[in-house]
Amino acid sequence: MPIPRLKINSAALLVVDVQERLLPTIIDRERVVANCTVLVHMAEELRIPYVITEQYPKGLGRTDERITRAMADQSRRIEKTRFSALDEMVDSMLRGWERNNVILCGLEAHVCVMQTALDLQASGRQCYLCSDAVSAGQRDQIPHALERMRTAGVVITGVLSAMYELLGDSTHGSFRKCLKLAKAIEQ
Repeated sequence: MPIPRLKINSAALLVVDVQERLLPTIIDRERVVANCTVLVHMAEELRIPYVITEQYPKGLGRTDERITRAMADQSRRIEKTRFSALDEMVDSMLRGWERNNVILCGLEAHVCVMQTALDLQASGRQCYLCSDAVSAGQRDQIPHALERMRTAGVVITGVLSAMYELLGDSTHGSFRKCLKLAKAIEQ
């Protein structure tokens, strides 16, 4: 069985529901927002396609502004009501981009993130969950969700690990810019 690996030309980023009215209840919310923001900056730098979902923004607000400021293309932000972010629109985007490896981050680990990860796996794609860019309002829900996703074949990784795996080599043209992003995480 081949070992799943992240490559720039086959990866996409999916940021799930990091919304202003959800955040006050979220465990380690500042870390999650910062790491999701780094992932969007990384996607922009490496020209990896991405999409950001918002669960019922009328009730839960819009995506945190730190993340949206990192976006060059605001049209990549889409609204949803299903818990899983792998709806027809996102599925169509991934097919159009010809990307079968999806880096996943966002809220909440045991609801929208987990259902999205399970649907990505069921669709034949490989999901890479950045566990340091995922959280929930109840700490005890996170480990169970991570275990369920891992059991389904999701690769559990971290933001820095994913970034360096995508770069592959310190001679990559975006290495220095990504190194600055990495240093922002380490602080």
